[in-house]
Amino acid sequence: MKKTRVLALVDDSLVPPEDTEGVDTLTALWKTEFDVIETLREEGHDVLVLGVGSDLDPIREAIREFRPRIAFNMIEAFDNVASFDYNVVAYLELLRQRYTGCNSRGLVLARDKSISKKILHYHRIDVADFEVFPRGRRAKRPGRLHFPLIVKSLTLDASIGISQASVVEDDERLVDRVRFIHESLETDALVEEYIEGRELYVGLLGNDRLQVLPVWELDLSGMPDDGRRIATERLKWNLTYQKKHRIVSGLAKNLPGEIRKHIVSVCKCVYRSLGLSGYARIDLRLREDGRVFVMEANPNPQLAYGEDFAESAEKAGLDYGPLLERIMTLGLRWETGRLG
Repeated sequence: MKKTRVLALVDDSLVPPEDTEGVDTLTALWKTEFDVIETLREEGHDVLVLGVGSDLDPIREAIREFRPRIAFNMIEAFDNVASFDYNVVAYLELLRQRYTGCNSRGLVLARDKSISKKILHYHRIDVADFEVFPRGRRAKRPGRLHFPLIVKSLTLDASIGISQASVVEDDERLVDRVRFIHESLETDALVEEYIEGRELYVGLLGNDRLQVLPVWELDLSGMPDDGRRIATERLKWNLTYQKKHRIVSGLAKNLPGEIRKHIVSVCKCVYRSLGLSGYARIDLRLREDGRVFVMEANPNPQLAYGEDFAESAEKAGLDYGPLLERIMTLGLRWETGRLG
């Protein structure tokens, strides 16, 4: 890729320090930002890092003064509100600034798990039956929902708020867990039927023509027998817990050819149905009977070196530097303002 000016947009609390001597970059909260920025510089690109908090003006100023060819978007929230990330992308679109990752419309559809599940159901993609309980309303389970159920935030990602207590077996615990989501996370609650099965992740790259990366699996077989095999917040972010219970991720093994082919087809359909662009990860559950359920779509997933998306891309022959440049190329080719 031609060497170019890149505006790296990051959350203002995740700006990597200029001097990282003596700092463990592998465990730093800003590891993703550091990996992307340093790798782009190693590839010869001129990178300006901009931390974004609660003001959009610095973005406009940086674009006017630095004149980047593309903005590498790593924003996960705006003004500490995770669901506002799409507004930053919409602002870039209004400025006619090319950017990496998903378009604003795709972000809106995918971030709201209720809307996305309804869209996927319309396209005959298997999703768990669900109900949304808005803040301020007591949970009253509709008769069509059968236990066990899992309770999570409607809009937050990264397993935030998910623990073993998220899976409930009766109405009393359902009410308590919905209240927890409302009060602790300050979001609406999504309640869906719990799907027992293998935890699979599939990365995709592209706008119109899609590249599906190898199917990845989070191996939860080492978890205690008395708990549900789910990707809790503690499991995802606590390295000590992962080592203790031998939680590892890697290429999904022992997948029959027909099921693998079906997974690829489903993931492409999800990507296109939600109008995604750039890159994304689709989270799935594979039941013992071979039925595949889509749990959620994640636009702009974790891009840190060594994480699932980058590892899967490497298995497909796309090393980390070329992966980032491929993402930039897709951003440059995306037509701002198109409807999908």
